[in-house]
Amino acid sequence: MASAKFYGTGRRKKSVARVYLTPGTGKITINKRDIDEYFGLDTLKAIVRQPLAATETEGKFDVLVNVHGGGYTGQAGAIRHGISRALLEADKEYRPVLKAAGFLTRDPRMKERKKYGLKAARRAPQFSKR
Repeated sequence: MASAKFYGTGRRKKSVARVYLTPGTGKITINKRDIDEYFGLDTLKAIVRQPLAATETEGKFDVLVNVHGGGYTGQAGAIRHGISRALLEADKEYRPVLKAAGFLTRDPRMKERKKYGLKAARRAPQFSKR
C-alpha cells in the first residue's frame, strides 16, 4: 500500500458516488452521515457492504462517500461500484474475486426515454374502437 487514501468512482442509473478508502476500523460515512442513518433498508446496507465482505476487508478500511443523483437503490449500487474500484486501487489481488462477483461491471441499464405520441416510454394512450 503506497498511500493511505484510495479513490474509486461508482455509477449506476443517474447516481454518481465518489468513494475514499482509508485504513481504519470499518466505519462507513455517506454524505457526512452514518450508513445506518442514510439507508433505511437493510438490503441497501448489505449491497454497500458486499465488496468488503467478498474481499474479507470488513473492519480494515474506513469508507467515506459523496453520492448524488438518482434514488436510494441507484445510489447503493453506485457506492458498491465505487468501493470495488477503490479496493482494486488498494490491492490488485482483489480483482479476480470482485470480477467474479460482478462488482466491477458498470450496470448499463438506464431509464428509457419517453416517446412522442405515448404517455411514457412504452405506455400508449388507452385504445377505444368507438
